[in-house]
Amino acid sequence: MEGLYESGEDYLETILIISQRKGSVRSIDIANEMELSKPSISRAVGILKNKNLIVVDEDGFIILTDEGKKIAKKIYERHQVLTEALILLGVDSKTAAKDACRIEHDLSESSFTKIKKHMKEYKAQKKQEENKKK
Repeated sequence: MEGLYESGEDYLETILIISQRKGSVRSIDIANEMELSKPSISRAVGILKNKNLIVVDEDGFIILTDEGKKIAKKIYERHQVLTEALILLGVDSKTAAKDACRIEHDLSESSFTKIKKHMKEYKAQKKQEENKKK
């Protein structure tokens, strides 16, 4: 993620999410998802192409490169884990998702690893407790 701005990470994450949901991604899909103008998307697509994080095929479909997919998956995982952690702390889901989006870019790898580990242990403990009740 070195050298990639927060907005670039958001674009990659959005491309990943749309591709998982729809199978294919075009600039208009990103514009609609992120509620941004087509010129903004066009500029971002150009930057991501120049960084070899995406390719745009002859039909205008946007595909993540291996490196782009790696970054997108990392950001998306952070988003999911942080959203879930905030919801468990009592934050409403909409606010949790918004806050997770802000935090995911600035959180150190060390802190994220600890949060992820804690969430995994917490879920395992909850599952164990549920199984005991059965």
